Order: sequence, then structure tokens, then C-alpha cells
Amino acid sequence: MASVDITDLRKTYGQHEAIHGVSFSIPDGAFVALVGPSGCGKSTILRMIAGLEEITAGTIAIDGRVINEVAPKSRDIAMVFQNYALYPHMTVAQNMGFSLRLLGKTKAEIRAAVEGAAQILGLSELLDRYPRQLSGGQRQRVAMGRAIVRQPKVFLFDEPLSNLDAKLRVQMRAELKSMHRRLGATIIHVTHDQIEAMTMADLVVVMREGHVAQMGTPLDLYDHPQNLFVAGFIGSPAMNFLDATLTAGQVRADLGEGEGLDLPVPATRSGKVILGVRPEHLRPAPEGQGLAMQIFNVEPTGAETYLQGRRQGRELTVQSHERLPASPGDTRWFGADPHMLHLFDPASEARIDP
Repeated sequence: MASVDITDLRKTYGQHEAIHGVSFSIPDGAFVALVGPSGCGKSTILRMIAGLEEITAGTIAIDGRVINEVAPKSRDIAMVFQNYALYPHMTVAQNMGFSLRLLGKTKAEIRAAVEGAAQILGLSELLDRYPRQLSGGQRQRVAMGRAIVRQPKVFLFDEPLSNLDAKLRVQMRAELKSMHRRLGATIIHVTHDQIEAMTMADLVVVMREGHVAQMGTPLDLYDHPQNLFVAGFIGSPAMNFLDATLTAGQVRADLGEGEGLDLPVPATRSGKVILGVRPEHLRPAPEGQGLAMQIFNVEPTGAETYLQGRRQGRELTVQSHERLPASPGDTRWFGADPHMLHLFDPASEARIDP
């Protein structure tokens, strides 16, 4: 496998710059997810690594070798697409071994490689079937098997799970992680689903409008978002935000009508801030204490209860492992864990570490 180093990467279409000097490094054998909203540039970066998009400026290096001018077929990468891209007239075995046949491998070499990949992916009993005889999950495994047989330095996954139903996506996430452990492969996985990125990847690169908003481990991003965008994007349900004022020793959330929520923080600065608190860090409080919310939606899932309410012109969400008694129209009070607060600068949107 191999490391991947991206340095000051840029991509322009006419006068429009889509990728703005992106730089990050992927360690050998890492599973990295590029995640962000539609149009943020994650798929463009993947296609530039694959050689399917021309690089305007900057460099991409695999194992220290700059590949900007290297033909796609010579980059030693394998790409798995969203739509599987299987040949309908070929069996599973023929689909998986087709690239090796083009490379001039012998039938014995192709058979050994296909059977090895089929064993890893649980496809051994399906090698004689055609794509039309397979489920969506099985077709995706065949597409992955076609990549595995080549033993590339880097695997590129372009939203490979987006066409699957919810239950199958969860199953395929586990299978992908298991495959990564077995192969020790370097994988770059593009997805718009931040839960998919958080549960699968060793490292996550959060993209925003052609820039890297933050890169880190899933828990780094969750516990220490470096800006307002990452704080709101990572986590489901999303983080709650309130306008607040920071003074020495406390943060006061302005709730309107002369009311406020005071929370102790070890602050050494003062001024206007945006207070962020995750839904699971809001706790029920006695009436008249803490944050009053008028509930407009209740979602009991059995294991958890989600309450959505409004305050200060914002919609707020509470996530509780208790079965909270509430109905739309009720007013409920909540306190916040002062050790789990996040503060952001309203102007720069950067994280404030008090």
C-alpha cells in the first residue's frame, strides 16, 4: 500500500476555481473519508487523484512519486463507483478478472486472484452468476472485488453505498471496515454522509466550498470542532447554537425577554460568542431553571427520545436516553453540561478555547 500527499491542489473551470489550494497527507494503510455537502469539491479531488480530472496546479504524490502527468492506468490505483459499473454479459468471476486479463495475466493467475478476493468478500458461491441475478449489496461487493484483484497501492471509493437501502448500508459499512483490516489497504472514500464517514474512517477530511475545513480522527472532529461549520456538520442530530456573551468565569446565553442561561466556564476573555451544545448534553431541569423550550416535535425511537423545540428564534434539539414525557405545545426546561460546551467567534466562526 502507499501514502498519499496532496499539496496546494487547485482546480479551475474557466474563471471559476473549484478547489482552492488544498493540502493534506494520508498515511500508508489509512482509511480516509472525504466528506462534505454537495458541491464542496470532494469528488473532484478524488477524480484528480484517479487521473480523470486534469490538475490545474499543485501536486499529488503516491508513495513520494508525483503522479500529475502519469496516465490513469499507470497510477496503480483502483476506483469503485457509485453505480457499480459491472459488465452485464459477464459472470461475477469474469467481471472481477477482466482487468487482469487486459494486463495479460494467465488464466491460473486470474483464477487465483479472483478466488482470493471472492473469499474476502463472501462471493465464492456467486462466481458463476450474472449481475442481473445479484442484489445491490452483492453487486457492490463484486465491484470491490474487481478492485481488490489488481492489488493497487490506493483504493478510491466514490460514494459506493449511496444506492443501497438503509439496512444494507449499515451492513456494507461493517464489510468495508473488515476488508480494510484484512488488506491493510490505503482507502480514500468520498461520501456526503457524515455518519458513514465517522463510523468507517481512521481520518476524516471535512470539505467546504473547495477548502479543507478540518482534518482529524472522527472523535477529534466531534469533540473539538475547529470552526462553526464543522461543529454544525459533524454529529446527528446537529449541534445546537445560541448567541451568548462570555465574561470571566461564565457564558450567558441571551434567551430574550430579559432571560438568560448562565453556565460556568474557565474563561480568560470576554465578548460576544456563539455557544454550541450538542443535543445529548442538554438535560431536563426543574421548571423555571435553565433553558425553556416550547416543544413542537417529539420523536421516540425506543432507545432514545428526541425533542425539538424553539427558543430565541432558533430550533433546538434534545437527545435523551430517557423516555421524556412531552407533547407538541408543551414547555420544558433544560440545563446544559458546562464541561461539554463549545464556543465560537461570531466574526471568524473559529473555535474559542477559553
